[in-house]
Amino acid sequence: MGKTELIKGSTEMILLSLLQDKAMYGYELAQTIERMSEGFLRFREGTLYPALKKLEMQGLVESYWQNSAEGPRRKYYAITITGKKALAEMRNEWGVFQRIIHRITGVPYGESQGV
Repeated sequence: MGKTELIKGSTEMILLSLLQDKAMYGYELAQTIERMSEGFLRFREGTLYPALKKLEMQGLVESYWQNSAEGPRRKYYAITITGKKALAEMRNEWGVFQRIIHRITGVPYGESQGV
């Protein structure tokens, strides 16, 4: 499985996880993901905005416009109560998935190859 497939499978959980702490605008989300993943994950507009729109349509996030001192107004995204519940379920499923994959592959949890 390539990096693209890994990103597709975890996009919703990544976005909701970041939005649980504070509302963010799209570029801020993309920069935060890239920084926190040490450049391993890069969410381009063609991935980021459709994913945010999907989350919004599912009622997991809501958006609003806010003026910016640095330029044009920005569209912010915030997690909803439904989104917080969905995130908790995703994290639980992710934990089970990790344990199973580590059990099958023999790779100890937390061991990485270059990240």
